[in-house]
Amino acid sequence: MRLRDAVIRRPAVVALLLCNMLLAPGVTAVWLNLPASGTKCVSEEIQPNVVVLADYAVVHEGPADGLPIISAKVTSPYGNTLHHKEHVTAGQFAFTTTESGNYLACFWIDSGDKSVGASVSLDWKIGIAAKDWDSVAKKDKIEGVELELTKLEAAVQAIHANLLYLKSREAEMREVSEKTNARVAWFSIMSLSVCIVVSILQLWHLKGYFQKKKLI
Repeated sequence: MRLRDAVIRRPAVVALLLCNMLLAPGVTAVWLNLPASGTKCVSEEIQPNVVVLADYAVVHEGPADGLPIISAKVTSPYGNTLHHKEHVTAGQFAFTTTESGNYLACFWIDSGDKSVGASVSLDWKIGIAAKDWDSVAKKDKIEGVELELTKLEAAVQAIHANLLYLKSREAEMREVSEKTNARVAWFSIMSLSVCIVVSILQLWHLKGYFQKKKLI
């Protein structure tokens, strides 16, 4: 029985370790030290059609009545406001990306007392890391190794989608680079042609001038 249990448990452990390794890139825990005046921001480059879930809270070791009040704002790469809260000590935002690029989350102190700073804990989850796996397990009635394999499959699909996205971005950048190189080449040819034409005109003008003065 012990040998059989060990054989059964080994795939579960391997699946769990692989799943944790693949899920880790989608989770970002950040500790921000906000200045007394000014804004502190954190950005994340995300591709389209990705679920983003984040929780933030003010970290304060003193009494509860002295808890700093902050404001939070999240914007898309094109400047659209996805989340905006004022006079809060904690909050949460969730959205599905529609644009590719850097998504920006900014925090600043909103208290009347601007003499001291504050610290904010930000737990940023992206993609499959933001998925509620407990609900999935209850809905599909799966658990144990099967659940871990489902997570692993989702992680592999997410990585595959990310690789396709990076491949498309690489193709776009290569196309832009080729167009830029072609334009630079044409500009160089045009510049050289203009220089040659100007040199010929100068020689023609000087020849005419010297002939007019009967110097040649």
